[in-house]
Amino acid sequence: MGQVLETSLTRLTGVRHPVVQTGMGWVAGPRLVTAVARAGGLGVLGSATMSLDELAAAIRAVRARTGEPFGVNLRADASDAGDRIDLLISEQVRVASFALAPRRELIAKLKDAGVVVIPSVGARRHAEKVAAWGADAVLVQGGEGGGHTGPIATTLLLPQVVDAVDIPVIAAGGFFDGRGLAAALAYGAAGIAMGTRFLLTSDSSVPDAVKRAYLAGTETVVTRQVDGIPHRVLRTPLVDGLERSGPVTRTIRALRNAARFKSISRMSWPELIRDGLAMKHGKELTWSQVLMAANTPVLLKAAMVDGRADLGVLASGQAVAVIDDLPSCEALIDAVVTRAAHVLGRLGADLPH
Repeated sequence: MGQVLETSLTRLTGVRHPVVQTGMGWVAGPRLVTAVARAGGLGVLGSATMSLDELAAAIRAVRARTGEPFGVNLRADASDAGDRIDLLISEQVRVASFALAPRRELIAKLKDAGVVVIPSVGARRHAEKVAAWGADAVLVQGGEGGGHTGPIATTLLLPQVVDAVDIPVIAAGGFFDGRGLAAALAYGAAGIAMGTRFLLTSDSSVPDAVKRAYLAGTETVVTRQVDGIPHRVLRTPLVDGLERSGPVTRTIRALRNAARFKSISRMSWPELIRDGLAMKHGKELTWSQVLMAANTPVLLKAAMVDGRADLGVLASGQAVAVIDDLPSCEALIDAVVTRAAHVLGRLGADLPH
């Protein structure tokens, strides 16, 4: 079994190691989540790009392959969020994570059913809000993280949140090895979450050509041209083109991609509009920005599923610059936990008594 680091996160979720794989759309499917769960980490299905039926099938696929705990990441503002929560409850999924803060009544419903609720936040006030509503833990991502991200570095945001709430805090943004886990624990976190590092494993279903593009890339950029919201991605010619394009070009592209996502997700236009209204209200976006949000799932799918690194957007944390291999999830988690334990032990021995 190797080294074990027990924390409030492992006790809360029932996993062996305080390491979380984030619920990345198009990436965190049954194959990756199963591998993480078997290795003792908390694997999380990325459901935002799945239909309700696809999510049900994914949950059952993981359950058929492992008896270890796992989670599902949900969009709190999705038009069918209630149906998805009912599914998690009926399937007895251990953890529900959220990219946006869920409503108080959704947290209560999940908790009453024994599901652990872990929202993701990017500010101390958001952590305080969901903690007051009954969240079991909170995942806090600093600006180094990939995908939608904020401006505050993990080293500044993490201690603020740890000091502000009395529930376990999971640190995300910039983590890739055991030294990061040791640092997060020293700050008072209960574990770490990693996205880019798990994307770049042999268990990830991302096509090999796209993995090679990540391994060759060293620079990320935060852009609003993908979906109107700050989004950290790998710098590529496509992203540079998006940055240079004007509003008319972006609007035409967004309309085209909205139609594509409608086909992929099998959502109706009224459902897409309802999701857009929820997004507009939650983030105070303009309608043009809401329309641009249709770019995200289609551009991500082009890379993560279709293998077209030249046509897709590659969401990436800054940790990509120091990743140069594709280990299995088992080897990765074992190395992270072993090195963290070694670092913490060495520091304890070196400190004056």
